[in-house]
Amino acid sequence: MDYSNRVVIVTGAGSGIGKAVSQNYAARGAHVIVADSNAEAGERQAASIRAEGGSAIFVRTDVRKEADIAALVGIAKETFGTIHILINNAGVSRWKSVYELTADEWDDVLHTNLRGMFLCAREAAKVMRHNADGGAIVNIASTRAIMSEPNSEAYAASKGGTVALTHALAVSLGPDRIRVNCISPGWIETGSYDSLREADHAQHPAGRVGKPDDIARACRYLTDPGNDFVTGAHLVIDGGMTRKMIYEE
Repeated sequence: MDYSNRVVIVTGAGSGIGKAVSQNYAARGAHVIVADSNAEAGERQAASIRAEGGSAIFVRTDVRKEADIAALVGIAKETFGTIHILINNAGVSRWKSVYELTADEWDDVLHTNLRGMFLCAREAAKVMRHNADGGAIVNIASTRAIMSEPNSEAYAASKGGTVALTHALAVSLGPDRIRVNCISPGWIETGSYDSLREADHAQHPAGRVGKPDDIARACRYLTDPGNDFVTGAHLVIDGGMTRKMIYEE
């Protein structure tokens, strides 16, 4: 998959999964727009890509703010001429008892994870629709969209909404040759992988905990122009955990 001269926006690209995704595209020739609300992390990631010979700029973006998203898309178009790919990765979580979660906290999670994702897709699509081959959007959801732990209501609702938003956008944007898919990661270790226990790996049918690069490779698959029959898909990448029956002993 050669992404030479493809223009890619990655939100939440300053750390974690977004960082790996931005590095992956840049290593394959893409022009990457690193979007993040953390200026220090975002600048550092863009600089790291450039130091390795890649093409990247940083645009400080708070996806809760419509004006920030419009500015992000405008800068991408002004700098590189168009946008081919959007990876909607920015998100927050808040684990708090359903009895104590405030409306403002709920709104913050939904505005960041779902409203911001819609606005990014809407603005990027306005540019993509003018490309001869359209474009591709990947929304990062979570296995929390289909299974839950206690005290995850806001996060689970936002990720369930992400899956539904994905297939709605795929249908709406299809006539403009814009494909929209989503990925639900399971346990993707973004910290110290070497510090994981053997038991952590063993509980996965795949035999290991996931890595950010597992998600980056899936993004490349879903945005490859040759895979133009794949749209509206929900790809679960969790080492098989959501297919495993678990009983307490």
